[in-house]
Amino acid sequence: MHSSSKLYVCSRETGNLGRFKASLRENVLGSPKELMKLSVPSLVYAVQNNMAFLALSNLDAAVYQVTYQLKIPCTALCTVLMLNRTLSRLQWISVFMLCGGVVLVQWRPAQATGVVVEQNPLLGFGAIAVAVLCSGFAGVYFEKVLKSSDTSLWVRNIQMYLSGIVVTLVGVYLSDGAEIKEKGFFYGYTYYVWLVIFLASVGGLYTSVVVKYTDNIMKGFSAAAAIVLSTIASVMLFGLQITLTFALGTLLVCVSIYLYGLPRQDTTSIQQGEPTSKERVSGV
Repeated sequence: MHSSSKLYVCSRETGNLGRFKASLRENVLGSPKELMKLSVPSLVYAVQNNMAFLALSNLDAAVYQVTYQLKIPCTALCTVLMLNRTLSRLQWISVFMLCGGVVLVQWRPAQATGVVVEQNPLLGFGAIAVAVLCSGFAGVYFEKVLKSSDTSLWVRNIQMYLSGIVVTLVGVYLSDGAEIKEKGFFYGYTYYVWLVIFLASVGGLYTSVVVKYTDNIMKGFSAAAAIVLSTIASVMLFGLQITLTFALGTLLVCVSIYLYGLPRQDTTSIQQGEPTSKERVSGV
């Protein structure tokens, strides 16, 4: 469903249907290597989602919530290693501050239940480690592909999500194939479901724009800000109660965004008009 929206946007960008078809033939059907290249993050994201589900099944919700946010510093590490970038000490501090802020914003106290669920913590931690690594690698890999060529952003989205459609359809039919045959693929799709699909598609497109023109770390900061804003909207619309942990987490998120956006000070040269250290000492 999301890919259909991306196809529509791509057709709008190319100007007319003829140019859109020509672009698809050239960049999708006529470039199997490029298609395979973009299938990598799609498959890795599929692995990430399955590992996250496996981890949630074998860890307490609070433990899962905390450990899964390690994808934020993991993304920063992948950015440094795969894109040969450097982060200042203040930026690293802001990344880990953001990680803690997101944990606090999403924190919900555990509620005791009489249901005993058998869990395997070792399997859960292994799955969460794989999910975190997949998240960082796939995001930075996609960013590298986006910025290493002049191919349209929307075409890149189509290239990536075509393989995602195949993987998702296989998973859907393996898990719910009998029910789909009985009731149809679109059974239960209400207007609200279509609205959610549309909004998710638009959100995915804007995420790609953020990655294209900034980076994956900034995408993490924007996602954290979105969590805060959605919670505030829930307070206004549904009467959700603000907790102390949410307020503290919001403060950490805002401060981390501010710190990460501060311009990095150039210490490689002495600014003109500024006295050197010897001059300052001699002038004392």
